[in-house]
Amino acid sequence: MAEQHTEQVTPWEVEGEVDYDKLIRQFGTKKIDDSLYSRLKKYGDNHMLRRKYFFSHRDLDLVLNDYEQKKGFFLYTGLAVSKNMHLGHLTSFLMSRWLQETFGVNLYVEIPDEEKFLARKDMTIEEIDQQAEDVILNIAALGFDPEKTFIFKDREYVKNMYTLACKIAKKVNFSNVKAVFGFNEQTNIGLMFYPAMQMVPCFFEEKRCLIPAGIDQDPYWRIQRDIAESMGGFKTAAIHSQFLPPLSGVEGKMSASRPENAIYLNDDAKTVRNKIMKYAFSGGQPTIEEHRKKGGNPAVDVSYQWLKIFFEPNDARLKQIHDDYKSGKMLTGELKQILADKLNLFLENHRAEKEKAVKKVEKLKYSGKLAKKMWETTF
Repeated sequence: MAEQHTEQVTPWEVEGEVDYDKLIRQFGTKKIDDSLYSRLKKYGDNHMLRRKYFFSHRDLDLVLNDYEQKKGFFLYTGLAVSKNMHLGHLTSFLMSRWLQETFGVNLYVEIPDEEKFLARKDMTIEEIDQQAEDVILNIAALGFDPEKTFIFKDREYVKNMYTLACKIAKKVNFSNVKAVFGFNEQTNIGLMFYPAMQMVPCFFEEKRCLIPAGIDQDPYWRIQRDIAESMGGFKTAAIHSQFLPPLSGVEGKMSASRPENAIYLNDDAKTVRNKIMKYAFSGGQPTIEEHRKKGGNPAVDVSYQWLKIFFEPNDARLKQIHDDYKSGKMLTGELKQILADKLNLFLENHRAEKEKAVKKVEKLKYSGKLAKKMWETTF
């Protein structure tokens, strides 16, 4: 009987139980194997790498070669404006922060405000502008080096980017973007040009670019890799994460459009606790008596998976939670309470840093060493 898979993974939608090994084969990426992880670990340890949450890559080995040969590399990531940022949005930024701290490299953060306006009928340009500033504050709150980070909105920075965007656009035909992005006769012409703008930061430095991103975003960079060398640049490298599961279960991906399945960065402590207690899918048994006897299943329990991915970096403590829950010693409610406490502490600290970030944003956008250089450079 033929093997059957029910998952759907595109840059816009993730559904079903994802087979990550299959995605590696399908997308033509490579697994971050023990040998490559050992090379990374020489410079520092990261629990998202150690636990294989970041599991796939393109040319990460070449990035490390460049670094070891004193050629260097740089980071690029970004986030389309959303009405509410949720935990899943932070994954790539947390990895970017670790990479910047570990290797001392520059980071470019694109806020594609035009893309969201062109793609969504339910948001005005004024709403986009308002939300973009909140997104930037949330990013700044994560503690990036203000002298080595440049955060920019496309509509504000377009004058510096537009010439290179035109050169890129001239090399990409409609059949390419149609195949990757699913454009059709109803797609507005603004959205068709946007991929060229998204590729520009890959050429900001005469070094290899490394993009931390979810594996579903990989198709965006295939076009850049096709044209990079013909433009005298490097093929963009990438390091891919799995998906932060929604509260409803380990299948699929957290979405801002389903508030009962997501934890937003502006959720208060009571809301967080209520969502976890009510909606977080449990691997436990129907009754306490049965749970004590049979134990729970950490592999399908969202609270445990979130602790593993984000909130419990201590391996010994995580193993204790795993073993206690699997044996039935720890109940589902106790596991959920551990997550709620850690999550609320994280969000409390994040909100405090966000208030301080108001003063940092000026450097990240305009006056930091890298930012000043970028405003003086036309590509």
